[in-house]
Amino acid sequence: MAHINKLNYKKDFKNLKSDITAKGIFEDEKHWTISSGQMKGKVGDLAFSFDKNEKVLFFGLGKKKDVKPEDFRRAAGSIVNFVIDKKYASLAVECPSSGMDAYNCQAFSEGLILASYRFLDYFSDERADYHLKNITMVGTCNKNASKKGAIIASAVCDSRDLANHPGNITTPTRLANFAKEVGKKGNMKVTVFDRDKFTKMGMGSFAAVAQGTNEPPKFIIMEYFGGPKKEKPVMLVGKGLTFDTGGISLKPGLRMDEMKFDMCGSAVVFGVMNAIATLKPKMNVVAIVPSTHNMLGGSAVLPGDILTAYNGKTIEVLNTDAEGRLILADALSYASKHYDPEYMLDFATLTGAIVITLGKIATGIMGNNEVLMENIKVSSENTGEHVWPLPLWDEYCDQVKSHVADVKNLGSPGQAGSIAGGAFLKAFVREDIPWVHFDVAGTSYHVENRSYAQKDGASGQVIRLVLDLLGV
Repeated sequence: MAHINKLNYKKDFKNLKSDITAKGIFEDEKHWTISSGQMKGKVGDLAFSFDKNEKVLFFGLGKKKDVKPEDFRRAAGSIVNFVIDKKYASLAVECPSSGMDAYNCQAFSEGLILASYRFLDYFSDERADYHLKNITMVGTCNKNASKKGAIIASAVCDSRDLANHPGNITTPTRLANFAKEVGKKGNMKVTVFDRDKFTKMGMGSFAAVAQGTNEPPKFIIMEYFGGPKKEKPVMLVGKGLTFDTGGISLKPGLRMDEMKFDMCGSAVVFGVMNAIATLKPKMNVVAIVPSTHNMLGGSAVLPGDILTAYNGKTIEVLNTDAEGRLILADALSYASKHYDPEYMLDFATLTGAIVITLGKIATGIMGNNEVLMENIKVSSENTGEHVWPLPLWDEYCDQVKSHVADVKNLGSPGQAGSIAGGAFLKAFVREDIPWVHFDVAGTSYHVENRSYAQKDGASGQVIRLVLDLLGV
């Protein structure tokens, strides 16, 4: 992994040595005539200028009267991509948000850090040699906001890294160890249940998915209590499927390698907890991640099997490739039984259907509480991470009822596949708990049109949204 994890600060460019300098231009302010042509100042515009052997990169920010935090992120991403492409080792960038809301400075800093991420761990040639070594923010910068943005973005990069490593490296054991590392940093209690423990506890649904793999599964709990003892915690649940073959309902071989990304729901949870560990907000947050490979073999769960989940509900397994909802069933049940949260969020690369519905642009959300859904949409606007609500009407919930068990892990054939996944999960959430499910299958990797996210890897999307929702 390679990314900048903190920014440097300087009041002016005097005596500042840097390979390249970057300065912002607003579209509706003074236009600059630059040697490479007219700079219009639209978001993402770049132009090079050489003045007395000084390399200056001008970057566009759009119209100042209309500028949004996301414009700052994307502009920052364009700068860093240019710098990395040219293999400069250092960058000095004039803070473009002087005199504006502090969040704009945070957003610009996020973009710088996020765009600096590159996954280089397995190169043995010259591609592993180059690294952008430092970025300096120059001018009147809101340091507190900028440092917060850098911390959050660095946590996102760490989560990207968990997801980008292959399944033989990012195993359930690795996720458990990462949780312990974060827990130690943030004074969190981390509990890990192994196969024997969670099976004896009655997690029949999670145990069934895990029974086909020799890789030790883990049920991970992280508890951060930084607020008053009487304050209800926020509950975060993430799908930690570290590799998914589909089990007996085997996936096609084409692009199966991408199923290392099936743990991106858990990467969201770990990213949030990682940022919390450093920022230490005065609140209570509990995270749960069930983690396993989904493999096929003589001991693997079979289509037609009937399982008993932690809350006592029975599940008919119609397709072993709909396994994410099976492991989340026990995690949601455990959370509902042992905690009384203010609200609960779960994150999962749950369905390919959500990619067909929303593409790589937006995350599908569905839940049982409209106020919580509206708050999520506000945070979505703040962070530029798009979400779109889908309904969970009774008719959809009826579609996951089974003729031989309480529920089945598929809905009606060829219909509303993403909603069926959410409807299934709803059966394992205590009815009085406000809850929203995020289907991140489309937005967690290979995201397009984001200058601060690699197109060929994990995006870390939704982490920033959740932190904004929490008010961190």
